[in-house]
Amino acid sequence: VQLQASGGGLVQAGGSLRLSCRSSESIRSINFMAWYRQAPGKQRDLVALITSGGDPNYADFVKGRFTISRDNAKNTVYLQMNSLKPEDTAVYYCNGARGPYRYWGQGTQVTVSS
Repeated sequence: VQLQASGGGLVQAGGSLRLSCRSSESIRSINFMAWYRQAPGKQRDLVALITSGGDPNYADFVKGRFTISRDNAKNTVYLQMNSLKPEDTAVYYCNGARGPYRYWGQGTQVTVSS
């Protein structure tokens, strides 16, 4: 499975971005799709995940601001990010899990200016 992330960029605080993660294979066969992020000098943190059944889960630091969704027909998972803060600045990575296997996209940079 190959994951291609896109949609990052530079935005002012309070703004919005939508990240996309396109899979080379049907995401119906992938148990979980998730977004992680990693800021410089920090560990990679889970931001949000969505199950094959469409149930979302969010890290506390993005609840109420970010929304994860999936379009099975397009084999794509989205992360809508609203009310962005400077502390959301990071490289965002798409992740997929199928059985014991984990797949990572290449990452997309999100920079939020104050």
